[in-house]
Amino acid sequence: MKIVLIILLSISLYANIKQDMFNLYQVKKYDEVCNIGFNNFENYRNDEEYVSLYAFACLNADYIDRLSVPTAALKFTKESRSNAAYFSIILMQKKLLYHALLDNYDISSLNLPTTDYVLSKVFDLYTKIKNNEQKEFYIFDDEIDKQLKYKLYILKDGKIDKMVIEEFYNSISIKKHIYW
Repeated sequence: MKIVLIILLSISLYANIKQDMFNLYQVKKYDEVCNIGFNNFENYRNDEEYVSLYAFACLNADYIDRLSVPTAALKFTKESRSNAAYFSIILMQKKLLYHALLDNYDISSLNLPTTDYVLSKVFDLYTKIKNNEQKEFYIFDDEIDKQLKYKLYILKDGKIDKMVIEEFYNSISIKKHIYW
């Protein structure tokens, strides 16, 4: 009888964690969902809905480096493999853009898949720069919405330099993404 009760409690707890994550995701509390997903990943690594929810929350919270673990776990369904490819592209673009900005690595000849995520948009715009001259910052116009602009720069920090993408709409700052 105790075993049945323990199983029912663990199923109920699991359902509650996943439902709590979904509810938080719906109200755009992405950092909380990402942290819950991260902290409970080992228990639910085979539930690809859970892993995808966790990964999308981390993406929306700009915790790009946390995408590598869920990306490796997403492999059993067509949708999961598609999500894994999407996350892999963004993670790779982040690493390459960071490398280009800090080390003057030329990425202009790269022709990679892309996504609609802001980091991908800026990556694509950066690769189109004709002159590979290092600048203090770069300003890019969105290719679809000309009122939307992106400012890309490195923020020097004592521990680790950070790559920053600021989004502006009609010259008003709407969001700042910080990556390292």
